[in-house]
Amino acid sequence: METVTKKQVDPSKIMQVGMGFFASKTMLTAVNMGLFTHLAKANLTGQSIKEKLGLHNRGLYDFLDTLVALGFLKRTGIKETAVYSNAEDADLFLDKNKPSYIGGMLEMANNRLYPFWNNLEEGLKTGKPQNETKSGDAPIFEALYADQSKLREFLKAMGGIQMGNFMMFSKVFDFTKYHTLCDAGGAGGYLATQVALNNPHMRCITFDLPAVEPVAREHINAMGLSDRVAAQSGDFLTEDLPKADVITMGNVLHDWGTKEKKILIKKAYDALSQGGALVVIENIIDDNRSENAFGLMMSLNMNIETPEGFDFSAADFNDWAKECGFTQTSVIPLTGPSSAVIAIK
Repeated sequence: METVTKKQVDPSKIMQVGMGFFASKTMLTAVNMGLFTHLAKANLTGQSIKEKLGLHNRGLYDFLDTLVALGFLKRTGIKETAVYSNAEDADLFLDKNKPSYIGGMLEMANNRLYPFWNNLEEGLKTGKPQNETKSGDAPIFEALYADQSKLREFLKAMGGIQMGNFMMFSKVFDFTKYHTLCDAGGAGGYLATQVALNNPHMRCITFDLPAVEPVAREHINAMGLSDRVAAQSGDFLTEDLPKADVITMGNVLHDWGTKEKKILIKKAYDALSQGGALVVIENIIDDNRSENAFGLMMSLNMNIETPEGFDFSAADFNDWAKECGFTQTSVIPLTGPSSAVIAIK
């Protein structure tokens, strides 16, 4: 006689997600205080860390050993005899002095998004943003664009978080039949420079608001690509996009409602040469809307950050692209939850 073993249902996943902010806030606090940057220079005792970060003895070892248990730090000894060092991923991605630093996005998550997400329920009930605009302050982009040093920091953070996708896209996309590219909303010029770097025949334009142009130009010059990459300024909602064989948009469309999304897709269609490609790089939600949890949560974040923005699936993009005149669409998976959706004119 066959015995059927019934799967034991347990609450561990519920508790892990429900209390997930414990782990999140511990790591974000460490990033914000620059702990991983200090440890990239030298391994440190708990007491040295306490002095450098201005901490109290009470929570010191609980804080550091939580980071060990979460896998962000390594340790020899225990408590008073402990010496701490960075784990490999923390050392590469969370040291401010390395070009691979992605902590800018995490600092923003700690300082801005974490408190705003406390009002998710209100956002879901009202459909209204829950960020600075709620208290009558200037929207984040307006405030950033008014302060050159903050803008630089922000553009670096955004570029860092997307760099893996830009590098992969520039290598896996077939550029052989194309010669020119315009990255609309190109920020610091990170995508345009990666495409030029990996495809020597390509000439690229990074297109964004005037305040961004000097930052992009600096990055282009630092990469030694000023002969093939240009920074051009303009407003993509009110002006035509520069003509090109390929137009890219990285994390741009999700900032806007359906109407503006279609305007931007149509502007791309109009600016492309026949046979040209519009490439949209985002956390594309799976068509069944049940697997890419990060893409779905990023869409909730757009509810908190923007008046009408939302993330979307390849099927959604396909509908908009065809409505704007494109003939076919396809998807290229990139790193983590990100993909490139491509529409051909």
